[in-house]
Amino acid sequence: MTLPKVTDRDFALMFLVMLTIAAGNTALQSILPALGRSLKVADSGVAAAFSVSALLWVIAAPYWAKRSDRHGRRAMILLGMVGFAVSLGLCGLFLMAGINGWISGTLAFLLFIGGRLIYGTFGAAAPPAVQALIAGRTTREERTKALTLLGSAFGLGTILGPAIAPYLILGWIGTVQIGLAGPAFIFSAFGFVMVVTLLRMLPDDRGQPIDHVAAVNAYPSIAGQSSGASITAATAPSSEQIRFSDPRIRAWMIAGLVMGHAQAMTGQAIGFLVIDRLALAPVDALQPTGLVLIMGAGAALLAQWGIIPILNLDPRRLILIGLVTAAIGSVMTGLATSLYGIAVSFALASLGFGFTRPGFTAGASLAVGPEGQGSVAGKVTSVNGAAFVLGPSIGVGLYEIAKPLPYLVAGIALLIMLVVAWYRLHNSPTAPGQT
Repeated sequence: MTLPKVTDRDFALMFLVMLTIAAGNTALQSILPALGRSLKVADSGVAAAFSVSALLWVIAAPYWAKRSDRHGRRAMILLGMVGFAVSLGLCGLFLMAGINGWISGTLAFLLFIGGRLIYGTFGAAAPPAVQALIAGRTTREERTKALTLLGSAFGLGTILGPAIAPYLILGWIGTVQIGLAGPAFIFSAFGFVMVVTLLRMLPDDRGQPIDHVAAVNAYPSIAGQSSGASITAATAPSSEQIRFSDPRIRAWMIAGLVMGHAQAMTGQAIGFLVIDRLALAPVDALQPTGLVLIMGAGAALLAQWGIIPILNLDPRRLILIGLVTAAIGSVMTGLATSLYGIAVSFALASLGFGFTRPGFTAGASLAVGPEGQGSVAGKVTSVNGAAFVLGPSIGVGLYEIAKPLPYLVAGIALLIMLVVAWYRLHNSPTAPGQT
């Protein structure tokens, strides 16, 4: 049985699914610090809301990917979008209740975390199924280009979400204040529109043959751009199963964990830093925070889409350059006292992380032969996702002790990793059959 070719309409639908998930999640993340401060919730509680959702995503994503292979891509895409829309709708209701004083701020945020559990559990179903659907309906020549373009939707979403979130803050509807709950309601509504659109326009694929397995995608985050590993995992054979402890990739995995946690720590604390360093009311800090996040995401994408292809550096050099740049930018961010200083410093740190992610991905890939590519790509994606489980809570916890601390600790950790990388990371020759 021959699979139908992917149509422009189907590809546009899949692009919108990925863009909606990334933009909606990062929009909500960008206003979390202001929400926490407005509801008088401890900063560490705000970070917990992020970490719990990321943890469930990491756990649930492999499960849904396997279900996608057995029960069809369309069903899992719909499940993920319903989870996304319901989660954001409930989060908006709980936040609105806290904003209007119907319940305490602490209870509102506890219920908000409950809403985020739905997103972490069910939202993870859509991205693997989206990639597998496109991979299974394109030729070998079309596949990498199509999946790369599809992956760029996540990158675009990390910019779009924080950019438009400040403009989605709503006023009063009668005697009810919507306020900071606005972005949750609006993206929830858009999610439900996508669900209806998919039901009407996306063909049912039950009973069709499965040519490509669904690969796990990392948690969409304001500080986490795509590394391309999920594309490799979705297209490469996995005849050899590689362990995290395999000596060929062990040093690369350690580097990925350190760099990922440093990125998560600094990214999650940035909203609080903008509020405190500029002495702004939470609502007034939304646009400056959005600007900082946009510059950070833009700098990382500039590295991955512009600078790296021009320089054509090997993985070890990418990581060494990225570590130095990210360390300097992190320390500068922690010491900055103006919006200009914070924005430029955070962009510099993000530029560095934009070098390290592809370096980590490529280095681990080149360390094994063609038969291990799918397995290693899965490990890379897992490491990228795991960093956003504890990283945000560690960063905000350090921030509560002293404002510059997460940035100084991240900078020191990156410099230590620089020394380790200099001696322990080695460029593997291209494995037979690789290009």
